[in-house]
Amino acid sequence: MISDETGSGPTRASRAGIVGWVLFDWAMQPFFTLVTTFVFAPWFAAHLARDPASGQAQWGYATAFAGLIIAVLSPVLGSIADALGRHKPWVAAFGVLMMLGASSLWLAAPGHPAAVALALAGFVIGTIGAEFATVFNNAMMPRLVPQEELGRLSGTGWAVGYVGGLVSLVLVLGFLAASPETGRTLLGLTPLFGLDPATGAGARATGPLSALWFVVFVLPMFLFTPDSHHGGKAAETIGVGLARLADTARDLKAVPSLGRFLLANMIYTDGLVALFAFGGIYAAGVFGWSTIELGVFGILLTITGSLGAWVGGRLDDRLGSKAVVLGALVLLFAMLVLVVSIDRSHVLFVVAVAPPAGGLYAGTAAKVYLAAGAVIGLAAGPLQAASRTQLARMAPAGAVARFYGFFALSGKVTSFMGPLAVALVTDWTDSQRAGAGVLAIFLITGFVLMAGVRTPQR
Repeated sequence: MISDETGSGPTRASRAGIVGWVLFDWAMQPFFTLVTTFVFAPWFAAHLARDPASGQAQWGYATAFAGLIIAVLSPVLGSIADALGRHKPWVAAFGVLMMLGASSLWLAAPGHPAAVALALAGFVIGTIGAEFATVFNNAMMPRLVPQEELGRLSGTGWAVGYVGGLVSLVLVLGFLAASPETGRTLLGLTPLFGLDPATGAGARATGPLSALWFVVFVLPMFLFTPDSHHGGKAAETIGVGLARLADTARDLKAVPSLGRFLLANMIYTDGLVALFAFGGIYAAGVFGWSTIELGVFGILLTITGSLGAWVGGRLDDRLGSKAVVLGALVLLFAMLVLVVSIDRSHVLFVVAVAPPAGGLYAGTAAKVYLAAGAVIGLAAGPLQAASRTQLARMAPAGAVARFYGFFALSGKVTSFMGPLAVALVTDWTDSQRAGAGVLAIFLITGFVLMAGVRTPQR
């Protein structure tokens, strides 16, 4: 059983409290789906920056800068939050920061002298706010259900988040963002509100939409989800929180596998992030997929990701978080091998198939690639959800937020390594296939480290 941080005994939140916590993932996911992955980021590189290559580089530097800030401050803020006791005020503060950064993306219109700077600054501010808010929302999880139900709770949260991202993506592609060539959305409609595709208005609108979406759907968490109420005066407890950072080495020694798990999470998360980041780029290069085809590809991955997270949460409670993580890594490795074995006229490197003959996802190879992407989404959901649960099962009592800070650090501090490895190998070999294939090293190393992790009994 999980005890609350006051040590008063096992806890279970009300149904409304649990639903409120789960809805945080629904509320925050559109920022990641719309801004950082499928809509605003590609539009920035292709249409706002001087050229796609410089746009990708600028976006990468901005991502690295935000990741560095998150990596440095997450453990510090987590320790302070543990000492103060309450986490909702931190979620609120960083949620507002995300909303400010996201909303400012609307101002990054082509022709504005500071458009690129506005876009990058808004993205950095929004990312820092979103990631820190997620750290403190995660830290509330162990107080909501008994330990044997943590997997289901985490998996449900990830699944609901994926569905939120899917709904927002369909909304934007179907009603707001149009092709500059046709002036029509994915559904063949004229964009709502007179959004001009020539100025990227549909893509820029994803920022304000993400902010509005968050403020509406995060309210149940603030209204119904329980938060700890212990803690002393702010000045005293902040000092205690900072002092607790020195206890980290002792805590890692007390739970030896905890450090190994954080290292494993760092490495396989690098591989997963790069796999998602370059999946669309690889498809565009190999098959020449258009924005519409990439958008539908993103919708498919979001659907399978939500299904995988939901099923994975149930498997987590039955088999354990470690087993789910290892299984997901095996599946991702198999799909990575399949993906890099595909070109326009071959699968599995040597099996010849009919080349594309026109039409959406034309050709056998493109269809196999689409199916492999769907399975990648199916595995990514459980991997992320079970990793979050694994930490909840291992973190020392009373230090949950601090270790979720280190969890965020382990997922961010080396987040540049996967994309950098892909870029270097691609440049060296002049082969997209070889560049993507290097990610196998990250998945294999993460698997080996995770296999040695032991989950303590609570």
